[in-house]
Amino acid sequence: MKDHVDTIRLLTICLCLVGTLIIASVSPANAGGVYQEPDAFINQVFDNSAPKPQVLWLNKELKAQIVDILDHKYKGLRVRYWQQDLDSKRRTAWILDEIGKEKPITVGLVVNDEKIELVKVLVFRESRGWEVRHDFFTKQFEQAALKDDHRLDKHIDNISGATLSVRALTKLARIALLLDGQLDMQADS
Repeated sequence: MKDHVDTIRLLTICLCLVGTLIIASVSPANAGGVYQEPDAFINQVFDNSAPKPQVLWLNKELKAQIVDILDHKYKGLRVRYWQQDLDSKRRTAWILDEIGKEKPITVGLVVNDEKIELVKVLVFRESRGWEVRHDFFTKQFEQAALKDDHRLDKHIDNISGATLSVRALTKLARIALLLDGQLDMQADS
């Protein structure tokens, strides 16, 4: 009888371990990672004929506006971007990072005629909030523009459990639009 009870206990422990391993292997914590390399994103956006990258230097005023959007210091002195001119419209692509909760989220953004055309999560390093990478979320940004107060002119719905990731992507969309608009000011000066 004791052998039978020991066997049942051993089987129960084994089943619990197997169940834990299965749950851990499909856990959202493992959902992060590299979804698309930044270079592949740029090539895809420009149909494998990407323009040369350009650099936008951040003056004091522009840097202050970025800090205002981020609510924290911005370390960079310049931002790299890719530009394509179509008729009288400008199309730009930006690869930007922002911290979700603790780690950076790398996002590719395309601005076309001063509106968001595409937002794509390229690299997600957080343990939570990975749902922001899905099209059902990122499509909300399409055709969003920047208002005078540096806010988006569209409401972006939150995802329960991903609030900090949602905020990070929203901030990056605002920054991409701000930087794209800055190109007009540089061209005028």
